[in-house]
Amino acid sequence: MAIVFVAIVLVLLFTHFVPDSQRLRNFSWLRGWQDQGAAQSSAELGLAITIGLPVLVCLIVQLALRGNVFGLPTLVFAVVVLFYCLGPRDLERDVEAVDKAPDSSRRIDAVQALRPEESSAPLPFQAEPLVEATFTAGLRRVFGVVFWFAVLGPVGALLYRLVVLLAYTPTHAQALPAAQQSLADKFARLLDWLPAHLIALALAIASDFDAVLKTWRDYHAAHGKGYWSLDSGFLGAIARASVDADVEAGDGHAVDVSDPLVELDDAMTLIRRVLIVWLAVLAVVVIAGVFG
Repeated sequence: MAIVFVAIVLVLLFTHFVPDSQRLRNFSWLRGWQDQGAAQSSAELGLAITIGLPVLVCLIVQLALRGNVFGLPTLVFAVVVLFYCLGPRDLERDVEAVDKAPDSSRRIDAVQALRPEESSAPLPFQAEPLVEATFTAGLRRVFGVVFWFAVLGPVGALLYRLVVLLAYTPTHAQALPAAQQSLADKFARLLDWLPAHLIALALAIASDFDAVLKTWRDYHAAHGKGYWSLDSGFLGAIARASVDADVEAGDGHAVDVSDPLVELDDAMTLIRRVLIVWLAVLAVVVIAGVFG
């Protein structure tokens, strides 16, 4: 677990200070590889081939490196895989591009980098959809990868990234047979479920606990799907409530929560706080393991 924690910190620091490094993430090989799985008659078998074989190779390397040279090869491999699986685009850089856009036309263009990949409609430059899109991007680009990396190691990060690419990225999703595409979507929502709830829990700690809890309950009551459904739409509702509460409390007086830039910047601030909460919890687990 200590190696996992160190790897996460190193990768997050590297991506923060070297944002151009996102160019090194290239999954173009997956498009050719998934044709092998698409040729299978069974959706389950096809998806297992497309996802399972790369993940199996990663698992073999992960296990082979375990316990060698005081864990240094394991750390290096973990750092490389985690870095590769984040993103692919840098969230902070995309938000910064919106902030620094010189005019409204370019700002609207910059906003599209935050749009969920499966959405064909342009993302409007409005507070609510911007906040939702930013947290969805945070889940898929950072938190989902970090969570499954913390649980399963490099193999978890690679598994999550491949599933999300196949489920949501048009280049990959549209090339899948309908049955495999549906299965990939369900698998992605399954992998998103737990990290999405942990983001919500961290938001309750890092923002307004009462607002988060009330919104969480209201969302599930309104949609009638129950807490155990794979619907992660609650995250957008909780994100909006958290950002609104945070903006209004920011200067001791009410602030216009309809201002897209104010809400976007605060959404990014809350994402950083959530990440700090996650790292703090992981650090406690590591310390407990060392001294326990």
